[in-house]
Amino acid sequence: MQPFIYNALPARVIFGWGTSSQAAAEVRALGCSKVLVLTTPQQVASGEAVKATLGELGAGIYSNATMHTPMSVTLDAMAMVEKLGVDCVIAVGGGSTIGLGKAIALKSDGRIKQIVIPTTYAGSEATPIIGQSETDANGQTLKTTQKTTKVLPQVIIYDIDLSMTLPAQMTVTSGLNSIAHAVEALYAPEANPIHSSLAEQGITSIARSIPAIIKNSQDKDARSDALFGAWCGGTVLGAVGMSLHHKLCHTLGGSFGMPHAETHTVILPHAVAYNEPYAKVAIGRVAKALGVENAAQGLFDLAKDNGAPYSLQALGFKEEDLEKAADIAAKAPYPNPAPLDKEKLLKLLTNAYHGTRPE
Repeated sequence: MQPFIYNALPARVIFGWGTSSQAAAEVRALGCSKVLVLTTPQQVASGEAVKATLGELGAGIYSNATMHTPMSVTLDAMAMVEKLGVDCVIAVGGGSTIGLGKAIALKSDGRIKQIVIPTTYAGSEATPIIGQSETDANGQTLKTTQKTTKVLPQVIIYDIDLSMTLPAQMTVTSGLNSIAHAVEALYAPEANPIHSSLAEQGITSIARSIPAIIKNSQDKDARSDALFGAWCGGTVLGAVGMSLHHKLCHTLGGSFGMPHAETHTVILPHAVAYNEPYAKVAIGRVAKALGVENAAQGLFDLAKDNGAPYSLQALGFKEEDLEKAADIAAKAPYPNPAPLDKEKLLKLLTNAYHGTRPE
């Protein structure tokens, strides 16, 4: 056994069927009395259902959560927080809504408590990480990421019932987004046997669930597996550092407006192939968890065979922006098994653009 350091983040996790009905009790346990429910415009109905269970605790709904957590949206939501005098937010949804809840907690310096009810497999509910985007004076959008326990939700309520209607393609891309967290945790500098074991469980659970959900979207065991895998992925994402894959995805999302989960889905096989020569043991564990010989090819096939996008071109990325993206990704140093070389990164992105299956 190699030496290691293990840090556990504080969290209360409730997992099961119909568990969102427990939200009011959790609000009271936090000592809070006025709640703002957060959703995207597409998930207002889910937010209304949760608010209905809160009774007199429910102060209102803010339904403009937006991808990449724009600062303008956060400030708009904060105005409603202050107007209503809320002391708790409940984020009902995926990464966009959870990100807004975290931004509100950060803006309030932790005064506003958070409960999260995830409806996708993004896993960000289990992390002390927040990514925010802002447009500068030149009209350029840049995404910044920071890690602070001020944004860590106090309670996560996993209600499998709320994930049953997640569309098939979103299930695949959101699931692969979670697998990406687990993959990078296995070769992170802070890797330890506890989180590595959890990462492998997460990969196996989601990889097993995706084909089953595509076959039958109402498969309760598969939906349960997927949500458990999401918690595994989010937990390891919050505990250890991320590397090349996440840096590339943040570059593509923050600077080029690419969709979050879909970009993770496309980039992951190529990032794994890039790092494999320098992280053979870790990526061998990924292959084993997937039940395949080659991890990069297995991840590519898992996306393609289940109807997910597998090229940046299909996501609307412009070929002429490949060089700029490689340049941004190569500039800031960050831990990664393989050395960061701009030309090799450009090749990675070019393969991802064309949807070339890794060799």
